[in-house]
Amino acid sequence: MLAFSAGIIFCASGFTLKVPPSVTIDGTQVGGLTFKAAAKVVRDKTESRLKGRRLVIKGKKCQYIFTFPEIYYKDDLPEVLKNARKGGEYRTQTRYYLCGAKEIAGAVAESESLAPVEPYFEFRKSGEPFVYFKGKDGRRASAEKIYNSIVASLSAGFSENAAPDPSTANPQAPTANNPLVDFAPVTVTFETIRRKKTVEELKKGTRLIGSYTTFFDGENQNRSHNIRLAAELINGCILPAGGTFSFNGTVGKRTAERGFLSAKIIENGKFVEGVGGGVCQVSTTLYNAALLSGLEVTEFHAHSLAVGYVAPSRDAMVSGSACDLKFKNTSPAPVYIRAAANSGSVTFEIFGTPDGAKYYVESEITQIIPAPEVITDDPSTVRDGKDGLKSSGYLIIDRNGYKVTKLLRTDCYAPISSFVLP
Repeated sequence: MLAFSAGIIFCASGFTLKVPPSVTIDGTQVGGLTFKAAAKVVRDKTESRLKGRRLVIKGKKCQYIFTFPEIYYKDDLPEVLKNARKGGEYRTQTRYYLCGAKEIAGAVAESESLAPVEPYFEFRKSGEPFVYFKGKDGRRASAEKIYNSIVASLSAGFSENAAPDPSTANPQAPTANNPLVDFAPVTVTFETIRRKKTVEELKKGTRLIGSYTTFFDGENQNRSHNIRLAAELINGCILPAGGTFSFNGTVGKRTAERGFLSAKIIENGKFVEGVGGGVCQVSTTLYNAALLSGLEVTEFHAHSLAVGYVAPSRDAMVSGSACDLKFKNTSPAPVYIRAAANSGSVTFEIFGTPDGAKYYVESEITQIIPAPEVITDDPSTVRDGKDGLKSSGYLIIDRNGYKVTKLLRTDCYAPISSFVLP
């Protein structure tokens, strides 16, 4: 196939025909030789000159080097031999080419091209909530331009007197008959692919849109432990656009096997010991942070008794799998939830894209329910009671000074009876 590519096309009689005397082709005396022998002599010299020559394609990623027989040639030697006359000096027209040049150009372009890295950020559970990275512009190489440059380089051939390119030193040592000469190098050029976003645009979607803090007795070790554990299980959550957050689904079951301890809980209108006591303060804090962030609360439950760490109608009780806190991200972008619990407080921060509104939550007590008084003969049961109450919770939405008040809920908290001696 290579012989055919080089143009060795002779009829049967051509193998026995002889070149006229004193004929020189490409500086080589071939007079008196058969056409076949003359062709071999001339082409051996052509191939000798070609061997060790290289075509170097210079990219930014690496260099691509091609040599004989990847670089081959075609000539008009049959026609020259046919027209040769006694004493004539002739030169062949030789064209060099790279086998599979189009496929090679495509592969080089693909290898050298780089997609842009868009700016991005990392959301972290501690320290700065977001760390931003600028990304990097990409580059695109053209397979067509590389191919055309290959053709142009090989079409120009090479000069015996050309100086070597020191950046692409040929590993083959030069000789008197085979000087160190390369084809003109092909340098890959690039089109810059610009990043589509900026860090400043990313920051618009990672702003603090709401937060809330409640306080507790840090000396109550079991309750403090449960608050910190539940908060940490939520810390770092990312709620996608249109997604719904479930407190129970995120925190999971509050059991001793999962590390929760026994502390006071409200059960059937009474404060009793139970595993996971204090977790409702976490759900309540998150409930308020969600409202202040403009998220849509889709499920909440009031305690049967009023709690001391938040105003009436601002609590959110969770219990087992029956009572959950859920809210939905109705914005077109994700929101990011951070939680932090120290020795005496728990805080939730919610980050995302502001919707242009400011949110406030207000509580109003609408009725006091006096605590019943119970007469007891047992001094050990004497205790103060606590009035119950009815209340309402409101969400105020302020858009550029235009305020809308929305009733969120109405609640009734039972009183706690007092026990007195007769």
